[in-house]
Amino acid sequence: MEKQLANELIEFIFKSPTSYHVVSNVEKELLTHGFKKLLTGDIWKIKNSGKYFITPNNSSLFAFEIGTGDISNGVKLICAHCDSPFIRIKPNSEIIVEGKYLKLNTEIYGSPILHTWLDRPLSIAGRVMTKSSNPLVPETHLISFNRPMLIIPNIAIHLNSSTNGQNSLSSNQKEMLPIISMINNTFEKENYLINLIAKEIKIKPEEILDFDLALYEYEKGCLFGENNEFISSSRLDDLAMVYTGLQALISSNSSNQTKILALFDNEEVGSGSKQGAASPVLRSIIERIVLGLGNTNEDLYRCIHNSFMISADMAHALHPNHIEKHDPTNHPILNYGPVIKYNANQKYITDGDSASVFMTICNMANIPFQKFVNHSDIKGGATLGSIFQSQMEIRGVDIGNPMLAMHSIRETAGVTDLNYILKAFRLFYNI
Repeated sequence: MEKQLANELIEFIFKSPTSYHVVSNVEKELLTHGFKKLLTGDIWKIKNSGKYFITPNNSSLFAFEIGTGDISNGVKLICAHCDSPFIRIKPNSEIIVEGKYLKLNTEIYGSPILHTWLDRPLSIAGRVMTKSSNPLVPETHLISFNRPMLIIPNIAIHLNSSTNGQNSLSSNQKEMLPIISMINNTFEKENYLINLIAKEIKIKPEEILDFDLALYEYEKGCLFGENNEFISSSRLDDLAMVYTGLQALISSNSSNQTKILALFDNEEVGSGSKQGAASPVLRSIIERIVLGLGNTNEDLYRCIHNSFMISADMAHALHPNHIEKHDPTNHPILNYGPVIKYNANQKYITDGDSASVFMTICNMANIPFQKFVNHSDIKGGATLGSIFQSQMEIRGVDIGNPMLAMHSIRETAGVTDLNYILKAFRLFYNI
């Protein structure tokens, strides 16, 4: 049973190569469990015990189940992000080398560990915009080639003796361009990628207006270890939290309080987009829920005061080969429970009050928990919690499951931890 959840996560990740696919797959799951899709441009007609969701930009998703009680009692909120670092395909991307090779021009999204992308079969996925009857609203098509299409080749050690040295990649513009084809007598270099896309989604090339396309690792994740106690996969950060948050929401009981699952896009690049945590998108949703149920602004302020947020993003586990990189007393271990994250400079929102809430949840769920603080000489990163709190002054805690090789094309997490966090999320929604 424990490994079943991990295998389900691996399958979900394999079918979700971009944030657009994540949202599409979560949407399908919600619809099968009685949730209704709302459009932000429509008048919302919501009611107590109703289940709803919206998908801003088709790359973020916000699902909510209205509670049976007074909305001023607050909402229970789990936040995660559905984007991961990747390599993006630029417009006009075709580059021909020596009349023989065709490669694609790319740019980097977020902070991937770039050398892990080399010499791996890659594919292409994203969305394609085509002409429609409304010039302000183009039609959108999801696309995933779902087969090995490209590779970014390493340079042989014989040609570069510093290949094994640190920072051996000297130029992203030069060294992160994938090979996709060889040039032959029948090759059409004009609009090569557009023609390839058109063939894949079975439309005419002239119908295509633009695209948002990314490279992704084609190979599926797996369990490994003597007892299959580890998960190896792309995009565990943060789809492990997305998937367990979703499963907790759809399997939880009806609650007096409103439950929200917020899946933001663009966390890996600072959240400063219309569908990111730095935007007012989630605050607007909460306002529309409160006011749509016939309440007042005063009820909204009371709702905010009585709400609690779990900001769920993966955490760094103790690296067995780099113990010196970790805090001497607060270094989480794989499969020893979810991690509460602290930072004196407020990169994480955890304080004594909110940590106590999450520790109580873990104790009630009969699961262990761990604590993480950065080594004092290492700056570390941030996540959704503090960014969203600039939009809404809600109590909250930053947590996540421990993992190794964050932002690698293949990350590692623990099978047992996945089950622990699902129990914590489900209990949080149920209390």
